[in-house]
Amino acid sequence: MAFFEIRDGSGFTQAVVAQDSVADDVWQTAVGASQETSVRLTGTVSAHPKKEGVYELQVSTLTVVGTSEEYPIGNKEHGPDFLMNHRHLWLRSKKQWAILRIRDTVQRAIMNYMHEQTFVRTDSPIFTPNACEGTTDLFPVPYFDLGEAYLSQSGQLYIEAAIASVGRCYDFGPVFRAEKSVTKRHLTEFWMMDAEAAFVEHDENMNIQQGLVKYIVSACLKECTEEFVILERDTAPLQKLLELSFERLEYDDAIVRLNELGSDIKHGEDLGNDDEGLLTQNSDVPVFIHKWPKNIKPFYMKIDPKNPARVFNNDLIGIEGSGEIIGGSQREDDYDLLLERIKADGLSPEEYEWYLDLRKYGSVPHSGFGIGLERMVRWMSGTEHIRECIPFPRLVNRIKP
Repeated sequence: MAFFEIRDGSGFTQAVVAQDSVADDVWQTAVGASQETSVRLTGTVSAHPKKEGVYELQVSTLTVVGTSEEYPIGNKEHGPDFLMNHRHLWLRSKKQWAILRIRDTVQRAIMNYMHEQTFVRTDSPIFTPNACEGTTDLFPVPYFDLGEAYLSQSGQLYIEAAIASVGRCYDFGPVFRAEKSVTKRHLTEFWMMDAEAAFVEHDENMNIQQGLVKYIVSACLKECTEEFVILERDTAPLQKLLELSFERLEYDDAIVRLNELGSDIKHGEDLGNDDEGLLTQNSDVPVFIHKWPKNIKPFYMKIDPKNPARVFNNDLIGIEGSGEIIGGSQREDDYDLLLERIKADGLSPEEYEWYLDLRKYGSVPHSGFGIGLERMVRWMSGTEHIRECIPFPRLVNRIKP
């Protein structure tokens, strides 16, 4: 008897070649086939003799489509650098098969939810003349005779322009951050969905985000049963959060809670990975941290009129150590206040002239948010490192394959 694990893209099954049941040439082909040989076969599906609910293929014909040399990835333990160097082959593994399919499910769930919420997909450019958030973490690119352009960090500013046309819109595509962050949650190239909606204010913005996360979780639970089994992913926490409202915690209260939990974070500082973990370590639901200090947030966020030191923004922190998965805010819709913030941040009003124009011609209250695809896939799949959640990861120390 010869046994094969075969895959056809839709899944995996065992194929059995019995020497006394096939022609001699079929048997010789079977015993001569090496790992990753591509084959075309036919046979009869039968129940596994010992495993209930498991089926296998009793092979009757077998031909080789493509031979395989000695495969570099075996059953032994391989280090992450080795697997990253062989990423083009490692994608064939069961684990990567499962993660790729979860990624596909998350992408479709995002687009389906946005469509159901009447958002119109509006693509934004990847080449941009300036930064979305006034940061220096940009990838510059020579742009003909016009000087330097930059790879986009976010499509937010552009889809803000589109709300005056379609009311609610979103974009979905790759973005780039030249941050030298070597963590389990950072990539230099990743996929982001940015959303923007006219006449949506701070609280409703968080409602939309909560609805999106629950929609994604529900889709994964429904469609990714086999993938979760392969990844040994405990889905009980995901099931539970669907029944509950997400916690909303103002920044000031979050700092107090963190200090009580042992963090040495000071008021006015950004939350680190450990702080995010502390806040959600005993939580059954993601936590919105909202109304942050104005001086540590970007210029476009609307100031809280009841507390001018705060802005109407939020970070959504996922459970199970997933960290920040969404960032959102109500946008400043007043021309004079926005101009003042741009100047205060040391930015050039001339570079943002077109963005300021949006406040001169029929400005309305509006809000938006961005969700990182790979961070969501990391959480849904229960994967430790974000490099596993995109087919070909780009990291500070990796550009190949």
